[in-house]
Amino acid sequence: MRAGARRRRPGRVYAIADAGRIAARRLPEAVAEMAAAGIETIQLRAKELADRELWRLAEATLARLEGWPGTLWIDDRVDLAAVLPFDGVHLGQHDLPPRSARPQLAVTTAIGWSTHDEAQLAAADGDPDVDWIAIGPVFATTSKANADRELGLERLARLRARTAKPLVAIGGIDATRLGAVLACGVDGAALIAAVCDGDVPANCRRLLAAARSAS
Repeated sequence: MRAGARRRRPGRVYAIADAGRIAARRLPEAVAEMAAAGIETIQLRAKELADRELWRLAEATLARLEGWPGTLWIDDRVDLAAVLPFDGVHLGQHDLPPRSARPQLAVTTAIGWSTHDEAQLAAADGDPDVDWIAIGPVFATTSKANADRELGLERLARLRARTAKPLVAIGGIDATRLGAVLACGVDGAALIAAVCDGDVPANCRRLLAAARSAS
């Protein structure tokens, strides 16, 4: 998974495996199901897990994905991305700044950064330590407390034109909205509830079919 990760673009379906929606003990299995269904970009997200439990689950997940050609990211945790073979770490506006995270990471480990408006997008676009940019929420979302105001599709399309870096849309996206989001020119769409709630393999197949229809 690791070689050349910083130079790659995200898959059109960027699946976020959230321990708040998938039982923590099932995370390695669920991520393996996502990969087997054809997802190319996956992120581990575990806001509430203790360090030791997350470390154990991260190691188990990486072992399940041995030989998988996709990219595995971890949310927030620069410390784990520094010592485990994740392909990238995704940071929020209130996390460690990319310039501080970069010296701790292997040269092939990518950094993603969440943005929510024009000013934040411009900062991420001009930051040499940022490899991928996330933008959102596109629609109202229940996956994040105190979420920023939704952007909508027209504004998303305008923001896409402001950066050449890989851009991932996030927030309130499901299979019915995926085509319209991808039509805005973003490289991929990050999904939490639409992947994690219910039958994970079936969800992934549904989303991938929607992405193919949007091509």
